Amino acid sequence: MAVELAAPPEATVRPVSSASNVSVTETVQGILTDIQTLLGQQVAMVRAELRADWVRTRAALGSFIIGTVLLLVSAPLVFTMVVFLLHDLTSPRGTDPAGLPLWACYGLVGGLVALGGGCLIWDGVRRFRSFTPLPDASLKALEENVRWLTKKT
Repeated sequence: MAVELAAPPEATVRPVSSASNVSVTETVQGILTDIQTLLGQQVAMVRAELRADWVRTRAALGSFIIGTVLLLVSAPLVFTMVVFLLHDLTSPRGTDPAGLPLWACYGLVGGLVALGGGCLIWDGVRRFRSFTPLPDASLKALEENVRWLTKKT
């Protein structure tokens, strides 16, 4: 009496038959085929998990890089603001006809750019912490399968 077992779509289903009808060579060949199929499925699972993690990593990295560039752009603005502030503090009162001193203009622009950069860096770090870029589930399944295959009975 032959019983068919349910298998993943990629695996082939072989009927189970009595031990007297199957030779040792066929049994070993079946085991090797099963191991080969299992390893192929493991590789496909790792690839799929890496692909999904790459999409998340790319989004987090983009936010982090743009934030870093904005912070780098804001640094010269803030340093220029300090120079103009020093100039304004050492100048006699009433010599600047502008309603808003130049140092305040540089400070506002530099501060806003730095704030935007800091927010983007924070967002990138938050995204990186929300996942692990390693295929954890696939590696755990692979470890379990290797443990099962090497189990001595």
